Amino acid sequence: MRRKFVAVSAAALLASCATVPDDSGPLSLLARVGEVDERFLSYNVEMVEVTGGRFWRPYGASGADRYEYRPALDLSDAKLRRLAAALGPAYVRVSGTWANATWFADADQAPQKVPAGFDTVLTRDQWRGVVDFAKAVDGKIVTSVATSPGTRNAKGEWQPDTAARLFDYTRSIGGEIAATEFANEPNMLWLTQPPAGYTGEAYRRDYARFAGWLREASPNTALLAPGIAELGEPTRTMARRNQERKILEGEELITANSPRPDAFSFHFYGGASVRCGGGAMGMTLQNALSPQWLDSIDTAIARVAKLRDQTAPGVPLWNTESAESSCGGNPWAATFADSFRFVDTLGRSARQGVRVYIHNTLSASDYALLDEHGNVPRPNYWAALLWKRIMGTTVLAPPTAPDQNLRIYAHCSVKGAGGVSLAAVNTGDSPVSIPIGARAQAWVLERPAGAPLDTKDIRINGRKPWADDAGNLHGLESVGVMNDVSVPAQSIAFVMIPGARNASC
Repeated sequence: MRRKFVAVSAAALLASCATVPDDSGPLSLLARVGEVDERFLSYNVEMVEVTGGRFWRPYGASGADRYEYRPALDLSDAKLRRLAAALGPAYVRVSGTWANATWFADADQAPQKVPAGFDTVLTRDQWRGVVDFAKAVDGKIVTSVATSPGTRNAKGEWQPDTAARLFDYTRSIGGEIAATEFANEPNMLWLTQPPAGYTGEAYRRDYARFAGWLREASPNTALLAPGIAELGEPTRTMARRNQERKILEGEELITANSPRPDAFSFHFYGGASVRCGGGAMGMTLQNALSPQWLDSIDTAIARVAKLRDQTAPGVPLWNTESAESSCGGNPWAATFADSFRFVDTLGRSARQGVRVYIHNTLSASDYALLDEHGNVPRPNYWAALLWKRIMGTTVLAPPTAPDQNLRIYAHCSVKGAGGVSLAAVNTGDSPVSIPIGARAQAWVLERPAGAPLDTKDIRINGRKPWADDAGNLHGLESVGVMNDVSVPAQSIAFVMIPGARNASC
């Protein structure tokens, strides 16, 4: 029954459009509650993708190793650029764990041997590809700097030499680093490769040194800190029980006496993927639509916001890395099952003051928006594309959801002029109707009849969306609706209501 919504129900609604005037309705009174960056929804291109190296092995690939070698990503690929440009404007974050130990060669060719104290080499040619890619896709570069032993003096103190070469070269080719963190996930202390006996006090010393250098060397680059990794429960508690891998609390990394960042950054993963033991902690496909899973980011945002208020009150929150689960994502991260979490997290984050949300990744591993083999869009790519095209930067208080299984998020429309846009996530087994009181355009994402929740084959208004070999997008036409919109069972709807007449828009 629900699969008939687009073909039958939409046609019937369109037939009545001439009899009902466009006037202010229930959406005209939605209050403004916040504002997000025009690049709110952005994406990561991991440093290891730029240099080539061992990254998370896709599920189904042969071998038992968690990782597999991948050559450097071809950022000049025309299809990749067109698909990325469709998500613009965006921040292109080039960082990740591997960035903590990457040496910038300041030469077009890598040396035969990686310098002592580093694991990987980034060449000028590779970084020039990043700069060119960002320019081509309406992107601004975000990164982090190396912190491994090669960046430190005999006393274990961080030195800016490697970072300075990268920043200087970026300027020399007409590029710009819009924002940077000091280290990637410094609270996961072992990932930064610190000296023996490294403490929170030593980190704060090095962060202060980095902040002072950045303000002088690249004053137009926004300072992001502390970049802590937050995890959902029970993964967060379990991780802190590991005595071999010390996790610092946020209060140990930044205090009110630390250099004030321009934005307060954090990462969030709801749990660990099954390749990293997540199955034993409840990471299952059966829980993909559960309220506990979808709501888990709320606690992390509250915890980070509290620390921000104590140390740098007033600066915006940036989630600079986030996806379905850590360790490359679960098998269903590449499927429609994760699109509910993805859209819901975008809405929840914007409503709770997160100004920028950077998805991990654009095109690597199971949580990527694109399948790296052929750059084929996955369900989350289509959800991201519709968000970018429909949801504007002004965040509104949402209308009351008529059903507990329906989650609604409201923004001013991208086109403004009083228009309101909604993102509605229906996790229940029955369709739910939302009163909108005006003409509207709707895009409904759902799976074909009989397909499992973890399918990669989705429909938008009954049509299969697809990208051709050149990266041109097809199957994204909207349908017209009137007065109310029906959100089918276990589906996601985006609705644009240009005649909402909301004074905040």
